[in-house]
Amino acid sequence: MVSIIIPTLNAENYTYTLLSSLRKQLVPSEIIIIDSSSSDNTVKIAESYGVKTIIIKRENFDHGGTRNLAAKTSSGEIIVFLTQDAIPADAYFIENLIKPLKKSEIALSYGRQVPKEDANPLEKFARGFNYGGIPLIKEKGQICRLGIKTFFNTNVCCAVKKSAFEEVQGFPEKIIMNEDTVLAAKLILKGYKIAYIPEAKVIHSHNYTCGQQFKRYFDIGVSLKRQRWILELIKTEREGYKYIKEEIRFLWRERKWYWIPYAFGEAAAKYAGYRLALMEDKLPVVLKKSLSMHGYFWDKK
Repeated sequence: MVSIIIPTLNAENYTYTLLSSLRKQLVPSEIIIIDSSSSDNTVKIAESYGVKTIIIKRENFDHGGTRNLAAKTSSGEIIVFLTQDAIPADAYFIENLIKPLKKSEIALSYGRQVPKEDANPLEKFARGFNYGGIPLIKEKGQICRLGIKTFFNTNVCCAVKKSAFEEVQGFPEKIIMNEDTVLAAKLILKGYKIAYIPEAKVIHSHNYTCGQQFKRYFDIGVSLKRQRWILELIKTEREGYKYIKEEIRFLWRERKWYWIPYAFGEAAAKYAGYRLALMEDKLPVVLKKSLSMHGYFWDKK
């Protein structure tokens, strides 16, 4: 049995398409919607499909804790985590995603994100850079070579053995972002391997502005600062330098030269947000809330 867990909030624009696609998957699955008190028709649509629905108060949502809560109600030996706007590209998505988990040493697998048709050039590059066409198995011995990429994982679309998930006590709770990275890190340090499966594809992308990227990387920095043990293992800046170099080459090759100044501006916004976050303990809460993409997080402090 496979259990699919999807946190939702005002997702009616995606729910019909997502649930219809999941019903067409070749692998039978239990579907669990955990909804943060949507004010639209998300819950009604989910119930019309006969899926298991859990409703929580909006102020109680937590990136790790909410997913853990749903996981405790699941009956599957494998748990698949999706986001509400990640649409499987074909009927083989679940089958391909869980295939590596047949091996005892692999505890988690994650799939490929394909950009939407309206994705801008920077977003298309980001999807290609992070989600290439070559399968990958990652383990503890690769930390020195791969750095932060060793722990790269996305719960936009990932699958994990429930036994291993419970062994490491699931996602971290009361975390602003990057709960998926922390889960992968805990599994790898426990001796498990994780797999990237490009054949398991979902359609998912966001055209973030520079301001949104600043806030997003502020939250990434906050989450990593509060997980100091990860920062002690890797150097995050090294991957950032590689990213911008490859991005400029991509834009030049694709004759999107007019995007190059914007790419540098976006990179500066990301770096500024991340570096500022590393000093977040010196900032007042009201300022941190304004700098964050997830302002509700600071209301819980």
